[in-house]
Amino acid sequence: MRISEKALYLFAASVAGSACTAFSPSRAAFSSLSVQSAFTRGFGNEKLLSYATTAITRSRSRSTTLQMNVFSSLFGGGAQQSTINYTTLEFPGNELGQMALEGKVVVNSERFPNLKAASFAGGCFWGLELAYQRVPGVVYTAVGYTQGPELTPNYGQVCSGATGHTEAILVYYDPKECSYENLLDTFFNRVDPTTVNGQGNDFGPQYRTGVYYHTKEQEEAAKEKFEKEKENYRKPIASECKPAQLFWPAEKYHQQYLEKGGRLGMAQSAEKGCTDKIRCYG
Repeated sequence: MRISEKALYLFAASVAGSACTAFSPSRAAFSSLSVQSAFTRGFGNEKLLSYATTAITRSRSRSTTLQMNVFSSLFGGGAQQSTINYTTLEFPGNELGQMALEGKVVVNSERFPNLKAASFAGGCFWGLELAYQRVPGVVYTAVGYTQGPELTPNYGQVCSGATGHTEAILVYYDPKECSYENLLDTFFNRVDPTTVNGQGNDFGPQYRTGVYYHTKEQEEAAKEKFEKEKENYRKPIASECKPAQLFWPAEKYHQQYLEKGGRLGMAQSAEKGCTDKIRCYG
């Protein structure tokens, strides 16, 4: 039984909150019993079930590299090694991919210099992207991976928790129509900034939240906002507030995922100002 990489990702999302929740090395306490339950409900395939349980169990006691290889094995051999072809992505993904390959941290769009860049991480990037798609003045969005040292990361590698990246979104916005402060409000309205390494059902360093500023002006505004937000919580703020690093666009099927239908094929509105509840996994 050959299961596609995409099908496995989306199945894992439905039974465990996300693919990475089950398989992240940060979830060392995740029992093989839970893996068995998830795969039995999803496939009823004993051979696949046995293999998955063995792979996850072995990954706990091995190095980070081997933990990444678990993803490669489970997802048909291509999850770890495959390189994303950024030229096949629609704008702004193609531009962002080229800029990352050239070692450029984005400040504004090269095609549309009047559009400024802003990036945020808030758990699974699907729901966060849709939230920003709805913000008036946000012209383009892309999901991807940032704040990690590895070059050209892909979904399987990032989900292993071994690359140091977090799932994130980058938006191109028109400062004449949308202030950076408004984008910060959207972030804090969307996430629980006190949660460490996770959001909702998604846990692991690849799901840590953060605001990553691209200019001195953004840095000042972000730090001021963080200071104000501290007063709204008893727990300390766990979200990062750091300089933006290279932004690597995610695979094509992740882009505008919920707007295109998500795993259930039920498209969610990206209309500006829409207040419909966002179904995080579709």
